[in-house]
Amino acid sequence: MNLIERQLQRAVNKLLAWCDQNVHTISPEKSRCVHFCRKRSLHPDPAIQIRDTNIPVVAEIRFLGVTFDRKLTFLPHVLNLRKRCEKSLNILKVLSTTTWGADRPSLLRIYQSVILSRIDYGCEVYGSARSSVLRHLDTVHHSALRICSRAFRTSPVHSLYVVCHQLPLYLRRKKLCA
Repeated sequence: MNLIERQLQRAVNKLLAWCDQNVHTISPEKSRCVHFCRKRSLHPDPAIQIRDTNIPVVAEIRFLGVTFDRKLTFLPHVLNLRKRCEKSLNILKVLSTTTWGADRPSLLRIYQSVILSRIDYGCEVYGSARSSVLRHLDTVHHSALRICSRAFRTSPVHSLYVVCHQLPLYLRRKKLCA
């Protein structure tokens, strides 16, 4: 581990030298380090410094809106995404009332722009997670399709896909990653 730690510190020092030459600054207070490893007991966390300030090693970090955890399971990201999407489902519920609510194409457009765009963002990265983790998002997708089509909770999911002209999320991720 000492070899890896020295190489990481050398890379950070080169980055700092480049930043000094090109008038950029790196804030040590805002910097974090994640040790991606499945077997953490084999080697300790690296001690990396920026200008004599230790960079703390954290369990997960958010980068460009995607949460990376130590074992790259993406479970924290998927659970956070699910929670945010479930809050947005309330918009669809309000707009889909039977007396004055919007029609199905309008509800589907709102669903695609508000909820599905969040699910699609970063799917190239978190799409490599286990299927059991990714299934957490399927419930949001199915609930939204039921709201948009005004179907009963007992309606089969495959019929919702046909009625709403939507792909299952695993096929959608496959299409976006291709």
